[in-house]
Amino acid sequence: MSAIATETRVPQLRCYWLEARSEFLRVLRAPAFAVPTLVFPPMFYLLFGVLLNGGHGKATSYLLATFGVFGVMAPGLFGFGVAMALDRERGFLALKRALPTPPGAMLLAKMAMAMVFAVMISIILMTIALTLGKVTLAPGQLLEMTLVNVLGVLPFCAIGLYIGTVVSGQGAPAVINILYLPMAFLAGLWMPLSMLPPLFAKLAPLWPAYHLAQIALSVVGLDDGGRTSVHVLVLAAVSGLFFLLARRRLARG
Repeated sequence: MSAIATETRVPQLRCYWLEARSEFLRVLRAPAFAVPTLVFPPMFYLLFGVLLNGGHGKATSYLLATFGVFGVMAPGLFGFGVAMALDRERGFLALKRALPTPPGAMLLAKMAMAMVFAVMISIILMTIALTLGKVTLAPGQLLEMTLVNVLGVLPFCAIGLYIGTVVSGQGAPAVINILYLPMAFLAGLWMPLSMLPPLFAKLAPLWPAYHLAQIALSVVGLDDGGRTSVHVLVLAAVSGLFFLLARRRLARG
């Protein structure tokens, strides 16, 4: 019995691996997604965090954390939202249901893709920060910030997944951009909330990007002093809520 179970488990694991590999290759072959996702956050960080800031000071460390959050939002929102909307319209999801693939393999593949992009974005940003930005962080801090970015992509995967289940393929990019850019600004990712009117600071906790940014800023000691556990709970609740909503939409066909 155990031998049969082992033989069954190995092909399933291979299916998950092949699905993740195919998803990653598909994304890499779509320059309209891969290039902006990998280039824009480091470009903005280089401009605002290094060149305009003189390459030193707390602002460089602050923007390293917040632009890391800004960077990992894109693979989750666009990688799930746009791709899911297009796959749904083209009947690809119906085809996947008819194939003998393990349940959830496609979603796990997209999540793995988003996490890989989060790692790549983190490495690029940290390389710029440590060299041109003259940021001094311990290896443990760099590893912790990378982990925050990798796990922090999940709430945005959930939000993107839900958008992909309710919006058309042509409308998804516009809807996500309307959410993505204002959220980044209102969550204090481009500049500290202290530089904005007080109303913005009061409304900032409404955005999941704010909570992820506070966790990332806590790594460099520049957060607002809130409890990390509260931010984690909020992000976990957002992830669970939108995954459940998306699942209900997909179950309806």
